[in-house]
Amino acid sequence: MRKAKIQRDTKETKISVELNLDGTGAAEIATGIGFLDHMLESFAKHSAIDLKVKAVGDLHIDMHHTTEDTGIAIGQAVKQALGDFAGVRRFGHAYIPMDETLSRAALDLSNRPYLIWHVKLPRPKLGDMDTELFKEWFHAFAMNAGACLHVENLYGDNTHHIVESCYKALARALRHAVEIDPRLAGAIPSTKGSL
Repeated sequence: MRKAKIQRDTKETKISVELNLDGTGAAEIATGIGFLDHMLESFAKHSAIDLKVKAVGDLHIDMHHTTEDTGIAIGQAVKQALGDFAGVRRFGHAYIPMDETLSRAALDLSNRPYLIWHVKLPRPKLGDMDTELFKEWFHAFAMNAGACLHVENLYGDNTHHIVESCYKALARALRHAVEIDPRLAGAIPSTKGSL
């Protein structure tokens, strides 16, 4: 089983993450930010990755540090659980419709992190959460997972639907990319011989 545990402690946040790439999507999430909890539960469910996240952050300041640092820790856990990336499919993509919204994610577990974020959010806040923080989460995740990640909202009006469809698109793309490809017989999926 490809599992990882990450503990990230700073002056701003204390975050623990446990992750199993070969899970069923079970989630135990407690970040102190309700909407982020909802997104991470959805991410776990649709990636079929078991995910436990406990975060205590400086929410009296704002939600930025907690949001970004959970992205860092989850990305680190994915990379740790992948080990040397042997046998994985490496690439994944998904289109996710949600009512009036359609979003897509394409991802390469290349160990050369990059984020393209073509997502415009109509509202500056979802509840108390600044919507600009979602880009920060995806960026932190991609940089720390070693993923080249492209996320795009093709159309949509409802900010909640747009954000949720982006998390679900990442989840489904990641689910495919981390799967073991039996045709590779454990080989590294790169002409370089390593990722």
